[in-house]
Amino acid sequence: MRRLGLLGGMSWESSVVYERLINERVREHLGGVTSADLLIRSFNFADIEKLQAAGKWDEAGEVLAHAAADLERAGAEAIVLCTNTMHQVAGAITKATSIPLLHIVEATGRAITQAGVKKVLLLGTKYTMEQPFYKDALADTFALDVITPDDDGRAVVHDIIYNELVQGIIREESRATVKGVIDKAVANDGVHGVIAGCTEIELLIQANHVGVEYFPTTTIHAQFAADWALGGEEE
Repeated sequence: MRRLGLLGGMSWESSVVYERLINERVREHLGGVTSADLLIRSFNFADIEKLQAAGKWDEAGEVLAHAAADLERAGAEAIVLCTNTMHQVAGAITKATSIPLLHIVEATGRAITQAGVKKVLLLGTKYTMEQPFYKDALADTFALDVITPDDDGRAVVHDIIYNELVQGIIREESRATVKGVIDKAVANDGVHGVIAGCTEIELLIQANHVGVEYFPTTTIHAQFAADWALGGEEE
């Protein structure tokens, strides 16, 4: 089994889900008391969030790149960035290391393609929904038609993530609100799938809450990483 280096704590609410899902996948394949070989670097998300809000992406990239290099020196054979939004600085991580970064967009794009879906709604932080690093990668690499909610929809989803979900607050009212955003996109834009493009969204919305294909990126990415650790993915 290959050793994974996890960059987590963005937020820890999602990072603990990553660790659980990776270990569950490994045990599912190998049985008994087996578990994944993991190195974990968890951040104080308050520090990362300040850099996001200030638009200091280069500085945030330096922080994550330095940590990724530390994980490589400690014996990690691949890096798993346990967040959608911070894949915006994936380039800084790959430049600082010589081991693979198991990219969340690659895992997600494969899953959507395998499901035969072409038009999808991307939900996430405003950074993920409004900046091109995620949408363009899905469009360019996988020929997907990726849309996001309107201005009000993006604002409400972002606020729910930062004011509630990253703090462990799950409210039925917020679930209904996000479901309304999804239903609007299905009815008005004809989407056939929904990307939960923020790890915390899966704490609020599950497959039974949507009427189309559902792509929970935390689950998809964690399973992708576990399969790589087990030798099922090429480097």
